[in-house]
Amino acid sequence: MALPPRTRPQARAEEWMRLALDEARAALTTGDVPIGAVVVGPDGTVVGRGRNRREADGDPTAHAEILALRDAARTLGSWRLDGCTLVVTLEPCAMCAGGIVLARVPRVVLGAWDEKAGAAGSVFDVLRERRLNHWVEVTGGVLADECSRLLLDFFSAHRRGAAEAPGDDDGPAGPAPGGTADFGG
Repeated sequence: MALPPRTRPQARAEEWMRLALDEARAALTTGDVPIGAVVVGPDGTVVGRGRNRREADGDPTAHAEILALRDAARTLGSWRLDGCTLVVTLEPCAMCAGGIVLARVPRVVLGAWDEKAGAAGSVFDVLRERRLNHWVEVTGGVLADECSRLLLDFFSAHRRGAAEAPGDDDGPAGPAPGGTADFGG
């Protein structure tokens, strides 16, 4: 039986996620956790890019989403990112979800869910918290297998390296209870 054809919005979301995956792969060059993000403007063009740079910059706030939001704000000349969509390879954490809400981003498209620290529905749901002044539409699971595989491969290699040379391993020990991948920040 043939699969139903993809809709135009699905195809666009996958196209944007592939750009976010490119950013995630670029994070590998600095030893950062491979998470990438892009901000897409109302007209469908990319207005901001980011990838994890915590290791590269020695900055605990240098998450892909925060850097992409900053880049988009510079590009658009406004902190309000009305009409934009943030596309990210891993479900945002609480810090990033807070930044998304404060930037008034109306839509988030994410790849893999984060059962340990996700704040878009897995652990917390900051993006759709009704007590806040802004709510975000969330679409999850876009190219989830590819996004998950990149993270799992990174942490697997990180653990192998840690076994050879003791050090800080902030990656997961394996799947979280229930078989869901746990990726950390």
